[in-house]
Amino acid sequence: MEKLIENITDVLKTIKYPGFSRDIISFGIVNKISVDPDNNLTITIVLTTSNEDNKKNIQDSIINKISDNFNFKNIKVDFNDKVVEPNSDSSLQDNNLSDIKNIIAISSCKGGVGKSTIALNVACELSKNYNVGLLDLDIYGPSLPTLINHKEQPLIDNDIISPVEKFGIKFMSFGFINNENSPTIWRGPMVSRMTQQFFDNVNWGKLDYLILDLPPGTGDIQLTLVQKIKLSGAIIVTTPQDLSNVDVRKGSDMFQKVNTPIIGVVENMAGTILSGKIDNIDMQNNLSLNIDNQKVHLNDDGTFSFLYNVFKGDSGSSESERLGLPLLAQIPLDKNLSKSCDLGTPYIINNTNNTIHSEFIKIVKAL
Repeated sequence: MEKLIENITDVLKTIKYPGFSRDIISFGIVNKISVDPDNNLTITIVLTTSNEDNKKNIQDSIINKISDNFNFKNIKVDFNDKVVEPNSDSSLQDNNLSDIKNIIAISSCKGGVGKSTIALNVACELSKNYNVGLLDLDIYGPSLPTLINHKEQPLIDNDIISPVEKFGIKFMSFGFINNENSPTIWRGPMVSRMTQQFFDNVNWGKLDYLILDLPPGTGDIQLTLVQKIKLSGAIIVTTPQDLSNVDVRKGSDMFQKVNTPIIGVVENMAGTILSGKIDNIDMQNNLSLNIDNQKVHLNDDGTFSFLYNVFKGDSGSSESERLGLPLLAQIPLDKNLSKSCDLGTPYIINNTNNTIHSEFIKIVKAL
C-alpha cells in the first residue's frame, strides 16, 4: 500500500496549481490519499480559497491523471476549504496574526518598479493615524535596511523576534537577520519556512495594518502567502512602459486566481516635473516654448512647470482598465524621492503638501 500511495503522489506531482508553475504536492494542498478495500481512491485537498474554477480545474486534472495511470473503481476528490489541526503551523500563524486587522500586499511581478519605496511611504502615511507594521519579504534582495538606514540585528528572545521600531512603524526584513552583505542562495522549501517564520516568530503585537513588500515574480514567497496567510488585499505597482505591463499582469492574475482582493493599481515613475525660467526675454512678443514636441505654458514672468513623460506608455491605466479597478495614484520621478531612499528617511516625513505626497494620500484613502 505504501508503494501505491507513493506512486499516486508521483503522478499528482505532475499537476500544476492553476496559474502557477508549482505542482499541487509541493504547494501543500494534498492532505490525504487513501484507498479502501474495494479499490476506491479518495484524495483530500485542503484549500484556503473558495475559488470554484480552481477547484474544478484541480479535480478534473486529478481524475484525468489518475485514470490514465491507475485502474481504480472510483476516484473521489474531497475539498476542505480550511482544515487546521490544533498543533499545526497554520494554528500558530492564526494565533500570532489574530491582533492584525489588515494585511496588505504591495506587489508586482516586475522588478525595479519601486514597490519598496511605495510600501514604506504608504506605511508612513498610515502610521499618522494607525498602528502599522512593514514586512520586507524580499529574501534575495532586501532593501528595507537601506530605506530606513538600519543595519543592526533585532532582539531575539526564546526564538521570538522583536521588530525594529522606527518612524512610529514596526519593521522586519531578512536584511536585518542576514546583515553580512553576502549573496543569499536558498532553495524553495527554505524560503517558504523563512517566510512563515516572519509571521509566526515575530512579535507584531496589535496592528491596524501590516504592509507586505513582496519580491518580484510569483515564486515560493507568494505561494506561501496565498496558502498560509489570509490577505486583506493587494496593490499592484507598475511603471508606464508596455514592457512593464507584460510582467505586471501576471502578478495581478495570480491574486485573482487565489481570490485575494486587488484594491487597485499604482503607476510609479509616471513622468517628472520640469520647472524653470526664461530670463531676459520680452514676454510681450508671444514667446512660445516647445520641449520634445510638447507645448509648454509660460507664465508672465517667464517661469514654467510641466510634467514630462520620461517613459512612454500607459501601463497603469491599461492594467486598471483590464482589471476593472481604479488607478489609485500616478507618482512622478523626483530627485528628492530618490534622495530620501538613499538617506534612509521616508519621503513624506520631510516632503508634504506637494504632488507626490498627494498621490500617497490617495493610496492610503483607498485602504
